[in-house]
Amino acid sequence: MLIQNAAHRPGHQVRGGLQTTRRKSSEHMKIENTQVQMRKGILEYCILHIISRGEVYASDMLEELTSAKIMVVEGTLYPLLTRLRKADLVDYQWVESTSGPPRKYYKLTDKGLDFLEQLGTTWQELMASTNLIISNTHKKQL
Repeated sequence: MLIQNAAHRPGHQVRGGLQTTRRKSSEHMKIENTQVQMRKGILEYCILHIISRGEVYASDMLEELTSAKIMVVEGTLYPLLTRLRKADLVDYQWVESTSGPPRKYYKLTDKGLDFLEQLGTTWQELMASTNLIISNTHKKQL
């Protein structure tokens, strides 16, 4: 009797004998959340690529990542750099600055270079797989 009554209340449904509550529209998946997750997934790879060019200052990384629309939140970069350093993928050195305090410049370690090469292979495989799926979708739509 309780389940039958629940089916008649707004926001409730009965499925397979179990009462469920419909989610509010604000809880539904939003495109922005998925876009952020996609960017986060590629962020580490992009950071390692930037560092692979030579010693680089964190604010220069941030500027490039922001202009490329990969990252716009500064608080994301520093914890990731710390994690990469603890994993021995990057190292840093302090360099005196003429316009303020010393700056921390990052560089790839040998382990980091190997890691970047492996990520490059994975990236190529993901791009090929994704492009195959997209092209198959376009073919079926024609």
